[in-house]
Amino acid sequence: MGLSIGSTARLANGVEMPRLGLGVWQAKRGGETKGAVRAALEVGYRHIDTARIYNNEEDVGAAIRESGLARSDVFVTTKLWNDDQGYDSALRACDASLARLGLDHIDLYLIHWPVANKRLDSWRALEKLLEDGKCRAIGVSNYYVRHLDEVLAHAKVVPMVNQVEQHPFLYLPKLNAKCREHGIIVEAYSPLTKGMRIDHPALVGIAREHERSPAQILIRWCLQHDLVVLPKSVRPERIRENASVFDFEISESDMKRLDALDEQLHTAWDPSTAP
Repeated sequence: MGLSIGSTARLANGVEMPRLGLGVWQAKRGGETKGAVRAALEVGYRHIDTARIYNNEEDVGAAIRESGLARSDVFVTTKLWNDDQGYDSALRACDASLARLGLDHIDLYLIHWPVANKRLDSWRALEKLLEDGKCRAIGVSNYYVRHLDEVLAHAKVVPMVNQVEQHPFLYLPKLNAKCREHGIIVEAYSPLTKGMRIDHPALVGIAREHERSPAQILIRWCLQHDLVVLPKSVRPERIRENASVFDFEISESDMKRLDALDEQLHTAWDPSTAP
């Protein structure tokens, strides 16, 4: 497929987003987050995904500055949390995230969750933030088809990204097709199932056949489904392993075997229940 650690997905407005990113959910404030970001940047990751609710934006920003890399070389995502939704509060929340990150702009700002009765006002705020240059791109997270239909009916700017949990045990082809129809890039969070299915016999068998780890197979599955993928780890050896997925390809037959593992396993929350 010609993919490399430098491969990007082009968003609807032309912004290039790296296909592989480091997620820092649950990474502890201080040395753990900074160490994970530092290790990822040293390996070649150029995409870091955080959120206000993760409580580690400051450490992400500090690690990027300390890396010596140019700001333009690192793609930074953060997210608007539920308590901050609404038009004016979303504008303030973005400014607060920028201050914590120590950055003059966010590469991608996402609505973290589709909060009923507030998400359309939040989206208007994100459109304003994009217009003002505080964000290079805007999108949503945990939006299923009906949530997308709602925002598409009212938006001046179509969301550029939809970040949702996805892996072979939670495969969402209908949602992916909906997003493709509207030029929305899909990002997969929790691609490693938070370890819940990492020992599944079928996954282990395919990994053995490819002489790879189950985690590498899960990440590669996402890439071959044209998803941006956000594996999370704070261990440098795992961060390196998770990036070593560009020198092999899963066969079509094995991709189908992996697709067939779908059991709609939500490891965190189920957005289909959000009104």
